[in-house]
Amino acid sequence: MRKRKKVQSRFERVLEIPKEISSNEPKITIMGFNEMLIENYKGILEYQEFYIRINTYIGIININGFNLNLTEMTSDDIMITGKIETVDFEEIE
Repeated sequence: MRKRKKVQSRFERVLEIPKEISSNEPKITIMGFNEMLIENYKGILEYQEFYIRINTYIGIININGFNLNLTEMTSDDIMITGKIETVDFEEIE
């Protein structure tokens, strides 16, 4: 198993494939204090105007703020808008 992972990793580096595409790791892009894009998410655990919890393959992303909205959602990514104050991550053990 380890040898296969090592060969796959080399292959991905040669092709310059971003890690978030070849794995299930989330990619978080924050644009100012008002927009946040999360790619490679699994689902929405909790959604309120001041608190959103997003499940990913490696942990849970917690977003706190005011007037938070889920404006765009696809099976691969989710856009959050509103006044974003804090973002933290709960790692899965």
